[in-house]
Amino acid sequence: MTAELRKTTEQKMLKSLDALKADLGKIRTGRAHTGILDHVQVDYYGSMVPINQVANLTLIDARTIGVQAWEKPMIGKVERAIRDADLGLNPATQGDMIRVPMPALTEERRRELIKVVKHEGENAKIAVRNLRRDANAHLKESLKKKEVSEDDERRAQDDIQKLTDRFVAEIDKVLAEKEKDLMAV
Repeated sequence: MTAELRKTTEQKMLKSLDALKADLGKIRTGRAHTGILDHVQVDYYGSMVPINQVANLTLIDARTIGVQAWEKPMIGKVERAIRDADLGLNPATQGDMIRVPMPALTEERRRELIKVVKHEGENAKIAVRNLRRDANAHLKESLKKKEVSEDDERRAQDDIQKLTDRFVAEIDKVLAEKEKDLMAV
């Protein structure tokens, strides 16, 4: 029973960590990477689809993303979708290739983004701690119902705490990496 609780708690904590990584992936650094455009939706003959389903995304250089629509009539719609995505990007079409240059980040903007990163990290830590609290409450409930012994409950709580510490350390590592990316010029 406690092994099952540990496993489900660990899976939920892993999901919190993955969600943090996904959220941080949306925060752009000065360098180009195609993941920035992952959430851009394009009007494809009346239905909204992700950009990677209508175009090929490549890196032209460290500061430029290349977007090549698979169909000629889609070039304008793809460019409009990138511009309207509120990412602060200004795509330019050259023939059948859309070039998306990454604007350089100002020092002030970098500091703002670091605040956002820290806030996201704090939210992830809170989520992990809430999962610890829920697991411990479940253990206390099991102890009341005499489903586990006091020793097993104590051991399981220590196990859950070690799990929590591990994920909080992992979150700190991810945050430090993102901050380093943001501050790199």
